[in-house]
Amino acid sequence: MNDFTRNRYHSNNPFAISLPCDNLWVFGYGSLMWKPGFRYRDSGPARLYGFSRRLCLWSIHYRGTPEKPGLVVGLIPGGSCHGMAFQVEENYREETLQYLHDREMTSYAYRPIVKSVYLGNRNKVEALTFVSKKDHKQFASLNSDNEVINIIKGAEGPMGTNADYVINTVTHLEKAGIHDSRLYRIAKRLNTIS
Repeated sequence: MNDFTRNRYHSNNPFAISLPCDNLWVFGYGSLMWKPGFRYRDSGPARLYGFSRRLCLWSIHYRGTPEKPGLVVGLIPGGSCHGMAFQVEENYREETLQYLHDREMTSYAYRPIVKSVYLGNRNKVEALTFVSKKDHKQFASLNSDNEVINIIKGAEGPMGTNADYVINTVTHLEKAGIHDSRLYRIAKRLNTIS
């Protein structure tokens, strides 16, 4: 029995997926980068291959409402994504998993997965992350920057404005030395409009 299968359906694993028994990492590519909300031992820039970041999920709980949804980032298949990897404090593992479940799985628009991510020192670790479900009602297939910007500038939820979310995400990406050209372009226009 390996480290993954040993913990597959453990009662303290709210995701009911295979998770590493030791040394749990979490890969953040949106607000988890700048507001993880859990205790971690170590963190740093990381890269995930096979998925890319997009403003592709309607936000009806945090950065919008059901009547006027905002947009938040998700991962879609293809390309690669730079983000942050967080090594979870072992003593807070169960608490962290429950927190992430409550935060990310509010309406089950994400699918939790464990994938290899590459740290800045080129070490590879297995990390929990969240992929957008393309068949979910909150998946937004938008291509036009103008359409995305019009949605974002008019949306606000309990966690603040949608524009602040996008600008904060880009600011923290840039601080980590990560340049996401489309998000940067959208954030720059939002800053100009605000």
